[in-house]
Amino acid sequence: MKHIATADLTILDALTQFYPQSSKTTLRSWIKEGRVCVDGLYLKNTNLTVYKGQEILIGQKKKYIADRIPILYEDAEFVVIDKPTGLLSVSTDFEKNDTAHALLKDFYKPRKIYVVHRLDQDTSGVMLFAFGEQSGERLKKIFAAHDIDRSYTAIVEGTMASKSGTWKNYLYEDEGYVVHITDDPEKGEEAITHYKILASNKRYTWIAVTLETGKKNQIRVHCQAAGHPIVGDKKYGSKHNPIKRLALHANSLAFEHPSSHKKMYFESSIPQEFQKLVKPISRNQ
Repeated sequence: MKHIATADLTILDALTQFYPQSSKTTLRSWIKEGRVCVDGLYLKNTNLTVYKGQEILIGQKKKYIADRIPILYEDAEFVVIDKPTGLLSVSTDFEKNDTAHALLKDFYKPRKIYVVHRLDQDTSGVMLFAFGEQSGERLKKIFAAHDIDRSYTAIVEGTMASKSGTWKNYLYEDEGYVVHITDDPEKGEEAITHYKILASNKRYTWIAVTLETGKKNQIRVHCQAAGHPIVGDKKYGSKHNPIKRLALHANSLAFEHPSSHKKMYFESSIPQEFQKLVKPISRNQ
């Protein structure tokens, strides 16, 4: 449900205007559950001010897998989740059960769940899984053809000189599972990352990132090579971890539905802790 603020009020008071039949306890729960979005930012603080003319969007109550993975969307062909930070996408030699893939297989059994793409363990956000092998192959082809829009948000160390730009080179992975940049196209695979600065201060820069290719650790390696490693990314050069997590989040995914050909768009709210490092450009701050 969408509303437009009619006056300068706290978000709780604004919701009270629109939903007078609901108790303030209920309205507070909507905010704390991350269902309330103001001008594109999901709020969890009931005391933040919304200003006249700002758009307030109320989302549906989330459905969870294993009480920890929000489901953003599901139909007969695929399911879209909001993967939390710290959770592996798929099994490894060291962990088989506590992964997004394993939890989805258990939740949806006996249906078959196929991996379409992956997120790093410490990256949170939008992730897609297919129901059945045929759907999985169709969705993988969409990714392989780059007929998909993948947007991330990241907080990096330092102040970046250029407001926007593109990083383009070749990446390869060594025997220690660390990804490196090379100029040799025979040694690595092409990786293209576009970035744009959203906000900055003396210590950190908030950037929006879109991927033209989707290689392992691509954003993390490109940020490191630019001299601005992602906050909390010790593997790729970060010296600070003030929010106790990698400051990288897959905030949106868009593509054409393989059957209906309808344009699909999925979004995950930007983690609140990111705003402790850099304040977004918003009248709420």
